[in-house]
Amino acid sequence: MTENETPRQGSPISRATLVAYFLLIVYASWFPFSGWHNNGQSPFAFLNLTPPRYWTGFDAAVNVVGYIPFGVLLVLSMYPKVRGAWAVLAAALAGILVSGTMETVQSFLPSRIPSNLDLLTNSAGCLIGAVLGVLCARSLLDQGRLNRLRRHWFAPHASQGLVLLALWPLAQIYPQGYLFGHGQVLPIISDWLSEWLDTNIDLVALLRGGREMTVEQYWLSETIITACGMTGAALTLLCLTRNNAPRYLLMLAMLGSALLVKTLATALLFTPDNAFVWVTPGAEGGFLIGLIMLTGLAFAPPVAQRRLAVLTLLLSLIVVNSIPVNPYFMATLQSWVQGKFLNFNGAAQFLSLLWPFCVLWFLLLPSHKLNRQ
Repeated sequence: MTENETPRQGSPISRATLVAYFLLIVYASWFPFSGWHNNGQSPFAFLNLTPPRYWTGFDAAVNVVGYIPFGVLLVLSMYPKVRGAWAVLAAALAGILVSGTMETVQSFLPSRIPSNLDLLTNSAGCLIGAVLGVLCARSLLDQGRLNRLRRHWFAPHASQGLVLLALWPLAQIYPQGYLFGHGQVLPIISDWLSEWLDTNIDLVALLRGGREMTVEQYWLSETIITACGMTGAALTLLCLTRNNAPRYLLMLAMLGSALLVKTLATALLFTPDNAFVWVTPGAEGGFLIGLIMLTGLAFAPPVAQRRLAVLTLLLSLIVVNSIPVNPYFMATLQSWVQGKFLNFNGAAQFLSLLWPFCVLWFLLLPSHKLNRQ
C-alpha cells in the first residue's frame, strides 16, 4: 500500500441499505400478514419440477428485477473481505435461502401462493445482481466519485442516516391522506384490533372523543403535517452535512425528488388526470412554511438541527395520528386498483409507515455520535 492510498474498508451504507432492502422483501413477500393457517400440506410442497398453473411474464420479470438490487447489495456489503467468484457464490446462496424462506412461509398465508418459479426467478435476479456487484464494487467503493463526494460532503457517522434519507422519496409512493404524512399507524392498528376482537374499534375516534373535524381543521392539520414532515426530513439531512457541502442544493434535490416520485406514483396508481391530486391548499401552505423554516435553519448548529428534526417529526406523527383519515382521500382511493402491484404496494406501505420511526431512532440513538456533538 502506498503512502497516499486509502485502506480498503467495508461500506456501512451498503450494509444498512441491505438490511432495509431485506425488510422490504419480507414485507412484500408476506403482505398482508393476515389469515395465517396450516393448510395441511407440507410447506415445501412447492419444491417440485411441476411448473405453476398460472403465471405471467410480468410476474417473472418483476421477481427477477426485484432481487437484482439485493444481489448487488450483498456483494457490496461483503466487500472487500469477500470478493470475486466467492462473493458471487455467497450472494447467490443467500438469495436462494432468502427466497426459499419467503416462499415457504407463504404456504401459511391464504392470499399468497408459493411457487417454484418465484424461487427460480428470485434466485436468478440475485445472481445477476451479484455479478453486477462484483463488476462495479471496486469503482463504487474504492475509486467512485460518489464515494469521494460522500466523504467530502457528509460526516463520518452519516451512513445509516443517508440510507434513510434516500428512502424518503420512495416513501411517497404509497398513497397518503396528507402530503408527507408518514407514520399514520393508528387506523391500521384499529383495523387489526377490530379483526382480532371481532368488534369495531376506532382508536382515532376514541382519542378525539367522537368530535367531528371541520374543513378548516383538516386544512390546518395538513398544513402542520406537511410543514413538519418536510422540515424534519430536511433537517435530518442538514445535520449530517459538512460545512463545505452545498446544503441548499442537496436539500432542494431531496425535496424535488420526493415531489417528483409523489406525482409519478399518483399518476401510475390512479390515472394521469389525478397526478396532482395531492396538491391541496393545506399541502401548499405547509410546503411554503417548511421552506421558510428551512431557509433560516440551513446553517444552524448540527445539534440544534438534530433536535429540531426530532421535534418536527414527533409533531407530525402526533397530528397525523390524532385526526381521521381524509374523507376526500378515501373517495380517491376508490379508484385505486392494486392488481399486479400488490406486493409492491405492500412494501411501499411498510416504508411509508415506518420511515419516521426509523429516523427518530437514528436521531435519538444514545450511542450515536450526533448526540455527543
